[in-house]
Amino acid sequence: MLSRKLHIALLFVLTLGPVLTVASIAAAGDRHAGYYYPPVSSQENYQARSPAMDSASRETRIGFIVAQTDGQRQLKYPPRFAIFAKGRDAEKLIIVGLDEYSFATLYRARAVLAQLTASARASALFRNMAVEDLFTFFDLAKMLGFNQITVSDGKSYAHRIDLK
Repeated sequence: MLSRKLHIALLFVLTLGPVLTVASIAAAGDRHAGYYYPPVSSQENYQARSPAMDSASRETRIGFIVAQTDGQRQLKYPPRFAIFAKGRDAEKLIIVGLDEYSFATLYRARAVLAQLTASARASALFRNMAVEDLFTFFDLAKMLGFNQITVSDGKSYAHRIDLK
């Protein structure tokens, strides 16, 4: 016997025809898919080298986002991506490309993440911990208490990184 959710989803598909796709049903468990980015099309796990800091909190994560956004606003050119936190405890980090180039492919998005790693490694936090040659941006996100990062071009793909 079909589960109630699956039964309702199938009823919608049969009723609405092409309006509702299998991808939109799959995205139903991710309330941000279809709003901030397309359904997640690829996923990976990252085993962080650091645990979350004891002081990591919703306020810490939101403060990080505010600092990143403020840093982008200080530049003399428009930001290439938007970075924000979602979830009840702001535990989901979302990064969406804002132009046609920077996040046009997952490889370019990874290049931007590598640049964020370079910025994190230059931070006083990493230098004081003497981990600037070991930790990555993903480790920083884990330290701040994020449990996932989703990157997207905002048009054709979304890639999720689960931080373990």
